[in-house]
Amino acid sequence: MTEPEPLQQLDLTYVRFRGRKLSYFSGCDYFRLASHPQVVAALQDGVKKYGLNVAASRLTTGNHILYHRLEQSLAEFFHAPSALLVPTGYMSNLVVAQALAGNFSHALIDAESHPSLSDAARFLDCPVLRFDHQNPEDLARSVRRCGVGARLILLTEGLFSRDGSVAPLAEYLRRLPKDAWMVVDDAHGAGVLGRTGQGSLEHAGVGRRRIIQTITLSKAFGAYGGAILGTADLRQKILNRSQIFVGSTPLPLPLANAAVQGIRILKGDRSLRKRLAANLMYTRRALRGSNFAPIETSGPIITILPKDTKQIRQLKRRLLRAGIFPSFITYPSGPATGYFRFAISSEHTREQLDALISVLR
Repeated sequence: MTEPEPLQQLDLTYVRFRGRKLSYFSGCDYFRLASHPQVVAALQDGVKKYGLNVAASRLTTGNHILYHRLEQSLAEFFHAPSALLVPTGYMSNLVVAQALAGNFSHALIDAESHPSLSDAARFLDCPVLRFDHQNPEDLARSVRRCGVGARLILLTEGLFSRDGSVAPLAEYLRRLPKDAWMVVDDAHGAGVLGRTGQGSLEHAGVGRRRIIQTITLSKAFGAYGGAILGTADLRQKILNRSQIFVGSTPLPLPLANAAVQGIRILKGDRSLRKRLAANLMYTRRALRGSNFAPIETSGPIITILPKDTKQIRQLKRRLLRAGIFPSFITYPSGPATGYFRFAISSEHTREQLDALISVLR
């Protein structure tokens, strides 16, 4: 992979690129809370009150009341029995897998899952079977291959960041044994999906029994870090068994303070999710029937798969002429040839959306 050129974010929905101010439909800051004045103020206040870093593991001398306050806020927002902070979203899946290693006979994973889930599966210390992307029937075939009495755990993303599609969690549960577990990486669904923003579990109408939800604070919540939502027993298992968790310095305290404020804003301001839904619906409706009509998904992501390098160059030029940053990316869980990924936010203006629609039509 080639390192891309640096970008400088301007205002809420623009970046500076090669000396030009361009509309920005990339990244994962779906509500632009990373630039929200109250979130920024909480970060600055955290620096003054707490400094930058506890400089120790939470299980030695690095624990802090602010971490417990943030975990309590997360548990309340997601209606989860317990929450545990980890330094990054990627790490959340690895920590869970270390804590559960040896408990299962087989791990089942969506073939197009995020690399963090693939890495986590290796920690589970059991055979790993991949099933076809979002295919409950192929999952059922994999379950049968494991045999009677198999102790199973399924790993999947909730909202897939490549195209905004959502895993059919309810269908998966119908095809899994009653004692199977599921890890749902909801980095992109948390705060975005569901009536109250609780993510893909709320969106699918499934409970939390035997489901572990892992999230990041760096997308919908505008801060940084990861978290694991599950039972108090799982939390204790992680403390006892995850060397990654034990051996890591926790989230910088100013970022934890900012995350508390981000959760408070997203919980209290329902207009954010309403504006995001309205912007996404407006864009999708306008693109129906066009050459680049995206697939209908629940997530705020529009993906364009170019036919060849000529089409890539043409679309990049058209986007730049329209004053839009050409968000063509390659990513491990996406197509090897790359793709255009446009992330719609609650803060994009109608004029910006119309400019994007005009290019893609």
